[in-house]
Amino acid sequence: MAAVDGDTELAALFAQAGGTSAPAYERIKNLVAAQIRSGRWEEGDQLPSEHQFVAALGLSRMTINRALRELTAEGVIVRKMGVGSFVAATKKSSPLFEVRNIADEIQQRGHRHRTEVVLVRAETIDSAHSFLRDSIGGRGFHSILVHFEDDTPIQVEDRYVNPAEAPGYLDQDFTATTPNDYLSRVAPLVRGEHVVEAVLGSPEECRLLRIDPAEPCLLIRRRTWSEHGLVSVARLVHPGSRNRLEGVFGR
Repeated sequence: MAAVDGDTELAALFAQAGGTSAPAYERIKNLVAAQIRSGRWEEGDQLPSEHQFVAALGLSRMTINRALRELTAEGVIVRKMGVGSFVAATKKSSPLFEVRNIADEIQQRGHRHRTEVVLVRAETIDSAHSFLRDSIGGRGFHSILVHFEDDTPIQVEDRYVNPAEAPGYLDQDFTATTPNDYLSRVAPLVRGEHVVEAVLGSPEECRLLRIDPAEPCLLIRRRTWSEHGLVSVARLVHPGSRNRLEGVFGR
């Protein structure tokens, strides 16, 4: 079992898991992820029960349950009915988790891919990116690129990268390769997460994409992990009139 020396220690771990401005369920997720990253809670270890979390932290059972449900959906833990929650086994790369390289997609359509680099630099991670700051520390690598299909901009890629996972990121020529291609070589993907939304682009994103501010955009928020931890967090903005998502599924 994942050992915690009583309610006092569990409460102390919770206090360390992100600022008080973060939602309580997100801080519980940070707590669990931090213990797994540190190696204290290993594959197959049992987490404290929902009742233990409630008693130690003074939170509602609904809050605890939301955190554990999201950790389960992200593949971090597994829940066994009537038994409890356990640290999930590390999964290796498979087609299910494939994150496709935009350059390959464009070339497969018979068109030319090119990239314009807006910025690539090391930055202090501010409080607006609390998940990222809690996961990788106070500084990260930040890149903003615009991907073109022939002469039409089709994606703004705004990405933060963990320096520990990709120390050579700032040295790459992203007009010759893509972040996806480089990161897949230095920090192979074992887990990924996509959240898809319909949004309006920011004024700067609209300028880069050469679209009217009123045009709906397709936003993909992507987080990827290697076997060692979080690799990158990306915001991928596409003009709604130029893009669509496709997938194939079966029984």
